[in-house]
Amino acid sequence: MTILEVVNVSRDVTWLPWAVQYFFLVGLSVAGFLVSVPGLALGARSQRGFAKNALIGALACGLVAPVALLADLHQPGRFWRFYASPNLGSWMAWGAFFIPCYVAGLLAFAWAALRGGLAAAGQGDDLVSRLRRLIAMGGTPSPRLTKVFAGWTVVFGLLILLYTGMETMVVRARPLWNTPVLPLQFAATAVTGAAGLTLLIARLRGDATLAGDAIAARWMTAGLLATVALGLVWYALGAFGLSDTHARALDSVAGHRAWQMTAVWAAAATLLPLLLLWLRPPGWAWLVGLFGLHAAWMFRWTVFIGGQTVPKTGAGLYAYQLPLGHDGLLGIAGSLGLWLFVFVLITTLLPDAASTRVRSALAPAE
Repeated sequence: MTILEVVNVSRDVTWLPWAVQYFFLVGLSVAGFLVSVPGLALGARSQRGFAKNALIGALACGLVAPVALLADLHQPGRFWRFYASPNLGSWMAWGAFFIPCYVAGLLAFAWAALRGGLAAAGQGDDLVSRLRRLIAMGGTPSPRLTKVFAGWTVVFGLLILLYTGMETMVVRARPLWNTPVLPLQFAATAVTGAAGLTLLIARLRGDATLAGDAIAARWMTAGLLATVALGLVWYALGAFGLSDTHARALDSVAGHRAWQMTAVWAAAATLLPLLLLWLRPPGWAWLVGLFGLHAAWMFRWTVFIGGQTVPKTGAGLYAYQLPLGHDGLLGIAGSLGLWLFVFVLITTLLPDAASTRVRSALAPAE
């Protein structure tokens, strides 16, 4: 008699790199919007320059994120099923309602907050100036409307952060995901990435200031410290046997060299930008901005792709190699290219920092 023993069966990942791109971009968008609210809706004029750059990043990421989500559905036509046959017991289904409400609110908030600057910059006869006047629709400042749209978008932005964490956390078959710490880690790393993106946008637009850099540095420091604290809580719950789920999560990756290297990678991605924020050597903002984006992306890649390499049953790890096609490297490059296109479009329509300073200098004193 021949006995065939099946030890493990290798399976392909079902959540592709497109999912990483979606969670990365939508997290940056929500966090960037939230940190822009004080400067654009709550009257903190000293934060207005920082807030405007944060909002530009939020807009670019918020418009590209749904495209990555549609691509991850493998067949974009499936998206309408969330509305035709909604399963209100699913966090993913609720996300289909939160996303359009958030994006619509984000666009409305940006219009209300920036229409004055658009109208002032649209005094010429060229095509861009005409588009600015058309979008501004008169350009009369409307702080009350800005606050209304800000309130709407804050609600749905927080719901986005909640659902993106919960739809992963509820997967009980994967102990690495099934932790209440995960939604908080998504939020903390999103703040880190949004602060880093704002630092980079300020330099790309020639709008970097010491005050704006200081605000971004404070937000990034808070995000990094929160990430470290949450990581220690997650580890302690498993290492000291305080939670069976967390203990099984640690056991599932213990002894694997790949995960040991991931732990070192995560520690470096968190501690190195903290060191740069403390020392602030020349050119620190470029490096810290890139490290902030890397930390946010790296965490999501580890959770989604790395988490799927751990078998639900059996021993060892599944092997994963990043494909070169649209489901892998090409898809990541494509989403980056789309983001760059949207960013260029937004910054072309919005007045740049230099022209804003010239108009302020020429404006008559009140």
